[in-house]
Amino acid sequence: MKNTNGQSLRCQVEKWLAPSHAMHVHVTRFGRTAGNGRRYVCVETSSPAGARSLFFFRHDDGRWSVFPPTVNWRKSTAEHLLVQVAATTFW
Repeated sequence: MKNTNGQSLRCQVEKWLAPSHAMHVHVTRFGRTAGNGRRYVCVETSSPAGARSLFFFRHDDGRWSVFPPTVNWRKSTAEHLLVQVAATTFW
């Protein structure tokens, strides 16, 4: 795994949600995306001013970001074509 340079999940939560000691921070959802199976986490902070939540996405290099990873369209298209060819060849 590459060096994440401050892009761990904890660093990203602190950067984007800026929780203080008086705030409660918790994960409300987590799982994998439907299309490509990449990990995501929804983190919520709550304070007297209200609640805030953000989704964070894990990238292939191990870093976390509020932006989802880009899709490699060439790879996805090639895999889709291979599945179609295999389906028509064997059926």
